[in-house]
Formats: sequence, structure tokens, C-alpha cells
Amino acid sequence: MIHLKSPEEIDVIARGGAIIADFLVEVRPRIQPGISTLQVDSFADEFIRSHAGALPAFKGLYGFPGSVCTSLNEEVVHGIPKADRVLEDGDIISIDVGVKLDGWCSDSAWTFPVGEIDENTRHLLEVTEDALDRAVSATVLAGFVGDIGAAVVTRVEGTGLSIIRDLVGHGVGREVHEEPQVPNFGRAGTGPALREGIVVAIEPMLSCGTFEIQVLGDRWTVVTKDGTPTAHFEHT
Repeated sequence: MIHLKSPEEIDVIARGGAIIADFLVEVRPRIQPGISTLQVDSFADEFIRSHAGALPAFKGLYGFPGSVCTSLNEEVVHGIPKADRVLEDGDIISIDVGVKLDGWCSDSAWTFPVGEIDENTRHLLEVTEDALDRAVSATVLAGFVGDIGAAVVTRVEGTGLSIIRDLVGHGVGREVHEEPQVPNFGRAGTGPALREGIVVAIEPMLSCGTFEIQVLGDRWTVVTKDGTPTAHFEHT
């Protein structure tokens, strides 16, 4: 069931999103070779909790151990922050952040370059970020969920990149994950109608190779089957 939110509830969700946006600005200069993903997680935890009423929404969610997800290179999502997972020049890191503010959730992700990255990887980041922008622009009152995925497909076609198909966006509210699902592919004019009060997280995930994924032995980290780099950009 899709739960519609009131303007007041949406305002709280937006304020949680603003905390995430500020965090992503603050963490950017810290993304340097030599920093561990656990250090990123610790900074995120401290930053989020410094705002009255805010908590890391991912901490303990389904048993996840971190405050944020830190996914490197071929890791698509749900990378676990670790002290021995150290960033190196040429890496990319996707930081997926959830905030619960006064009982309402916000969710966002960004993929950052570490030092100097190659042109193929830079192309991956640029296309994925632009796909998010276009998908957000396609999210309009009286539209359809299928319009969002169609916008992603239109941007990605002809780029040589693949859309990760088995991971999708979602509704957001009291819970991090609610209805409706928001696939990164689809046909315009199909799927649930976008009504006033619907709140969704839109999150295109692209790879330089296959769209096929698998879960590592930690039962969290999702990687591309061929080991090619991936990017993940998300807004609520």
C-alpha cells in the first residue's frame, strides 16, 4: 500500500534530506586516499547525531552494522564500513545515507572519486548523476512511476553502460523502504500514478559492464558479477 504524506510530514522528510545534503558536502573533502570506510562511517554517525532529533536510519536496519553504506568500485550497494577497507587513488566510493528525523526517513546516495580516476570511470559517474537529474525532472504530479525509469533508460541508451535491474528505488516515509517500488527501467505512462503526497527515493545504479549482480559472503555487499565499477546516485 502506498502511504500518502501530509505537507507537514513532507516538510520533516525534506529537513532530513537537508541534513544528508549537508553531510555529503562536508564529507567530500575527506574522501582521500588513505582514509578507511569506517572513518567515513564514524564521521557520518557523528554528523547526523549532531542535529537535534536525527538518527542514522540505516544503523541496525535489517541488522546492518553501519550508520551508512560504503561501497567501493565493483560494489553496487550495502558495503559494510570497515577499518581495513582503505581508499586508494583511482577508487570510487558510493556513500548511501539514511536519516530518521522525528520519526520520518530520508535517503540519499552519492558516488565520489578518490584522487584521480580514469576517463571510463568519470564517464560512468557523469552519466549516472545526469540520469538521476533527468529522473527527478520526470517525477511530476499526474505522471507515473514508469516515467521515472523511462527517463533513466533514455539517458543511458548509447552510452555503453548498463542499468542494474535487480535493485530499485522505493517509497520513503516512516520506514526507509515503502511502496511503491521505483525501477530504473520501464515505459512512460505505466505503473502507479504519481499523486500528491507520494514520497519516493530515486536511485539509478549503473555499471561499466554487466547488469548482473551477486551478494558476497557477508550477506550484505552487492557486487557486479564481472567485477566492473558501478555508480549510485540517489535523492528522496
